[in-house]
Amino acid sequence: QVQLVESGGGLVQAGGSLRLSCAPSGYTSGHTSSSYAMGWFRQCPGKEREFVAAVSWSGDSAYYADSVKGRFTISRDSGANTVYLQMDSLEPTDTAVYYCAADTSNVHPTTLATEWGYFEVWGQGTLVTVSS
Repeated sequence: QVQLVESGGGLVQAGGSLRLSCAPSGYTSGHTSSSYAMGWFRQCPGKEREFVAAVSWSGDSAYYADSVKGRFTISRDSGANTVYLQMDSLEPTDTAVYYCAADTSNVHPTTLATEWGYFEVWGQGTLVTVSS
């Protein structure tokens, strides 16, 4: 069964950086995360889950939430079968559990920002805490 595993979360001071990773496990032969559009979401304490960023299966297209644009970068390494979220200039308001998700339909990232139903597989999340 397809699963996604996030890693790289932790405690960082405001202004610092973290890089989150998302790697699949359990993909059957012929199906790898490099074939899917991928996204990152987060859920801040006491708030609903929100979209952060998405990247196309090829890595050529990406889309970001306004709150992270210019500070976060989503990328993928097809050889390593991993998707990354580089987070720079972190702020206390970035404190959240971060989730990655896979869209097996390969919808464009701009659509994925609002049409979350395309994401069929979700990870369990990794906690990022930004101290002031």
